[in-house]
Amino acid sequence: MFSVQFLLKKTKIKKSACLLGLAMISSVSVVNVSWASDSDKIVIAHRGASGYLPEHTLPAKALAYGMKPDYIEQDVVMTKDDQLVVLHDHYLDRVTNVAEVFPNRARKDDRYYAIDFTLAEIKQLKVTEGFVLDNSGKPKAVFQDRFPIWQSNFSVPTFAEEIEMIQGLNKTLGYNVGLYPEIKAPAFHRHEGKDISKAVLTMLKHYGYTSKNDKVYLQSFDPIELKRIDKELMPEMKMDLKLVQLMAYTDWNETMVYQDNKSTPYNYDWMFKADGMQAIAQYADGIGPWKSMVIDDKSTPSNIIVMPLVAQAKKAGLKIHPYTFRADEGRIPSYAKDFNDMLDIFYNKAKVDGVFTDFPDKAVAFLNR
Repeated sequence: MFSVQFLLKKTKIKKSACLLGLAMISSVSVVNVSWASDSDKIVIAHRGASGYLPEHTLPAKALAYGMKPDYIEQDVVMTKDDQLVVLHDHYLDRVTNVAEVFPNRARKDDRYYAIDFTLAEIKQLKVTEGFVLDNSGKPKAVFQDRFPIWQSNFSVPTFAEEIEMIQGLNKTLGYNVGLYPEIKAPAFHRHEGKDISKAVLTMLKHYGYTSKNDKVYLQSFDPIELKRIDKELMPEMKMDLKLVQLMAYTDWNETMVYQDNKSTPYNYDWMFKADGMQAIAQYADGIGPWKSMVIDDKSTPSNIIVMPLVAQAKKAGLKIHPYTFRADEGRIPSYAKDFNDMLDIFYNKAKVDGVFTDFPDKAVAFLNR
């Protein structure tokens, strides 16, 4: 279970990662442009500058920082010894060499879960670009034109390491980059005996994030857990952070509901009904919808169809931060000419409040042009 010791135990940022990240900051050409937040629109660095370096590594976050987004995202999962680490999935095998280092530690589904490993064990792993196994069983990068797979040396950071790096850079460079953590699979963690939500809130409070005035959004796909955070945990801890309800479709199996040892997908259908946004506004400050929930995929360049969800969310007073904006080949929807046109459609036609993007430099440059 969560313990005070996990909070007090701080791990040192690897010198190589820190030096590499700081070197990247000094070389980013957009570092002298004005803040994206000079307008009412924001940029969220999705898993850091993940279009350029392996996601959620400290160098990817340092590079993102130098691009001056408003927020940098952290996906948070828990280890066997109650440490919080930054990792998009609650398993390790998509971005690390865990199968090579610990070949006999997979569960029955052949996945290697972070919760089955101590922090010391996870720190032994190498992180690379997200990959899948090809027909011969060899790793193949999901995004072929991104950072070369297995090149250089990256590791899984702790949540504390990343907060300290961002806060340290805020001090030394005078910027005000915020945090945008996501609590990953809270129902799974609680089923495994760990209260990850309380652990994340305790960590945020320790580093001074306690109110809606602080530069932080806390997000989750799990509405049951977000309601618990809003109605129970934060009042108990004298906290009042901005909360964001991430949105999914039921068949994505994004959130599971546990009954004894059986799990079933959470039903998201209510969110898409006429009163869904009003219901979310009772416990959250914003929504994080998939792009296609904002702009209909049937749109054409001459006929952009904004989904009803947008007007409903605005009427309910919710911020709208859709995901994920990528400039990779094949990732621009057919109704947009290019990446900038896609941003223009969402920021200026759908009038969303911010976007999650793997390419924060491009979004910041768009807002500052």
